[in-house]
Amino acid sequence: MAAPLHSAKQPVKLAGQGVRVSKIRRDPPPVAKKTVIPDRDHLDRRNVPVGILVFALALVVAIIGLASFAWSPREVTLHVDDRGGY
Repeated sequence: MAAPLHSAKQPVKLAGQGVRVSKIRRDPPPVAKKTVIPDRDHLDRRNVPVGILVFALALVVAIIGLASFAWSPREVTLHVDDRGGY
């Protein structure tokens, strides 16, 4: 095997004497805010009736919309001549 070349430079020591403290002055970290996690059962009790009402309202709107644009037999008139044709 080949031996590494010798140079006049000293090797860099990556392992320091310990943890170095930053000399930059900083504000202390902010106090962590407490997060309130709502109860899942409470959210479900509130969201289920709201979802049912919204779904029922959407059905009513769809039925009224289809009923207003639907074909009705009253809209058709039948004209009969004396000759027996339509």
